[in-house]
Amino acid sequence: MITVVFVIALAPPAALVLWLLARDWFLEWGARDLEVLAAMAGDDLVDEPTYESTLAVTIDAPRSDVWPWLVQMGYRRGGLYSYDWLDRLFGYLDGPSAEEILPEFQGLKPGDLIPLGRGPAFPVVKVEPLRALVMGGTAGTFQWSWQFELHRHGRERTRLISRNRATVPRTIGSAVFMTLLEPAAFVMTRKMLLGIKRRAESLAQRRRDVGHAAA
Repeated sequence: MITVVFVIALAPPAALVLWLLARDWFLEWGARDLEVLAAMAGDDLVDEPTYESTLAVTIDAPRSDVWPWLVQMGYRRGGLYSYDWLDRLFGYLDGPSAEEILPEFQGLKPGDLIPLGRGPAFPVVKVEPLRALVMGGTAGTFQWSWQFELHRHGRERTRLISRNRATVPRTIGSAVFMTLLEPAAFVMTRKMLLGIKRRAESLAQRRRDVGHAAA
């Protein structure tokens, strides 16, 4: 009986510790310490974030083979490169994400909107070709930004970094909402980064094969 009571008493703090450890991991998945601490192009859009997540992945392709996938994303554009079946279930997409570069969607510029089907469109704030794409907005006291940066990593590799920042009202409802949102955002964003990685590496390999064939 004493053992059962002891286990029950320890369960809540143990669960809290596990949650905090897991939270640190998925808020900084793939990112290096310097990448987490470094300023990014859209940080100034959210003055005092109550939520921030920085994820990153190394891609065996140059930035020129990664950038096109970013600027063409969106509903009835290139898609989101994540779990397409979930994005289609919730109405964010109506078809599979593209497996090819779509030239008609390569001219993204500040002021454009990246559509999301049933969801609100993402306003484009900054575009630095081959370098940075920043989306963000404000609704009342809610501020948010979602930004991507590409960094050269050797001659033919790229670090793709995604950062989400938000300021949400300090209410119980907002706290519950963010608690549910954080793991879901991690799962979908991680899959997106891996989806872009696969596509960019495939594109780079095709370019190499063509070069070798022509040599």
